[in-house]
Amino acid sequence: MTGFSVSLVLVAVAAVLLRWRRPAWYWLTFGVTLAVVRVLVRYGSVMDACGLTVPPARWRLALARATNRPIPGPRAPRILRLRPTRTGLILRLKLRPGQDAFDIAAASDRLRHSFSMYGVTSRELRSGVVEVRMTGYDVLKRVQMPAKTDIRPMRVPVALRQDGSVHYRDYRAIPHALTLGATESGKSVYQRNLVAGLAPMDVALVGIDCKQGVELFPLARRFSALADDPDTAAEVLDALVVRMERIYQVIRAQQRITADVSDAEIAANIWDLPDHLRPVPVVVLVDEVAELALYANKEEEKRRDRIITALVRLAQLGRAAGIYLEICGQRFGSELGKGITMLRAQLTGRTAHRVNDETSANMAFGDIAPDAVLAAIQIPAEMRGLAIAGDSSGGWHRIRAPHTSLRQAVNICNRHADRTPDLPELAPFRPVLSASAAAPVSLAKASSAAV
Repeated sequence: MTGFSVSLVLVAVAAVLLRWRRPAWYWLTFGVTLAVVRVLVRYGSVMDACGLTVPPARWRLALARATNRPIPGPRAPRILRLRPTRTGLILRLKLRPGQDAFDIAAASDRLRHSFSMYGVTSRELRSGVVEVRMTGYDVLKRVQMPAKTDIRPMRVPVALRQDGSVHYRDYRAIPHALTLGATESGKSVYQRNLVAGLAPMDVALVGIDCKQGVELFPLARRFSALADDPDTAAEVLDALVVRMERIYQVIRAQQRITADVSDAEIAANIWDLPDHLRPVPVVVLVDEVAELALYANKEEEKRRDRIITALVRLAQLGRAAGIYLEICGQRFGSELGKGITMLRAQLTGRTAHRVNDETSANMAFGDIAPDAVLAAIQIPAEMRGLAIAGDSSGGWHRIRAPHTSLRQAVNICNRHADRTPDLPELAPFRPVLSASAAAPVSLAKASSAAV
């Protein structure tokens, strides 16, 4: 065997091993070149087989007959740009007259098979121009976020989409959101990614964790307020309503509605205010909303109504005051009592991890994206962290957040603890960390002492 043959064998073995163990590395070294060649060579025949071609124009037929030339064949959409990425290919197409973006979307599965890609999705950029995203491997199996992301104020990269793009949680575009998921579905990891992404930003974090704070208390150094029981949660929400009303007074005083002020300079929310007057935005994270809505007696019912009323007011009016809601739970249906469906209607962003039944998926997407319901109930139990994300526009994506351990989230929050703002309205609820509180408690010793 010659040296050249040995080299080919080694390259082939390396390619097989990379494709098996490191699909991302395989794609960047071998896969992207092979995929580009496949697309360019097969493009015309694939488009024709998928019914994505149109007959030639009449003037072309007339010109061919007049000049005794061969009759031109069907015409496929024109390739405007073919760009490789770290996860696949992006193909930008110019549609021919008579074609529609829906035709490309309907043929996405056939394109996936024909081009030997892992996944194909499409979206219309503008009239007559469609972007087709192809992924070369399962990017959600082992999530690796890109080194550079488009981070802006109140815009956090939290997960990776199935098409290889980054999924952002943009609070200015979608102020309030609902996250559903069964136990061990990855909901807590998604929440940790949110907190870790918000920690370096100029934002106040308020946590409501009625599981005695076991999820959010380890991150307490970056929180301006924490509530670990329904009674404290009611007081925190009332304080946020008071803060919201005071911020509206500031906005009203700074609107400057005069004839010589342009429309763009009139203040209608905190982001229109000058920097020195702009209040700190607040993100409220509710870990389990059902614990705030359940009650066993009349006193707890009054407290429950007080909590839900405050949440509804914050959801309806909080956006302009820079108060954003991030509500998590296992279920969010009308069985939680009056006001719940009104609150759910205000939560524009919807994310559903694995759920236990179709009804729970309907609670998230039944009123905005019915197609996403089927996708949500098909999430396998072994794919923790896989979720369906949608909004009121009807679009939805499969996403998966990178695994962030509690220790990693704690380290990030501790590193940015100096950015935690002191809000006067929430000062009584600021978590106090002491050496005694940090010391572990041995339940075995406590039990034996009691005996």
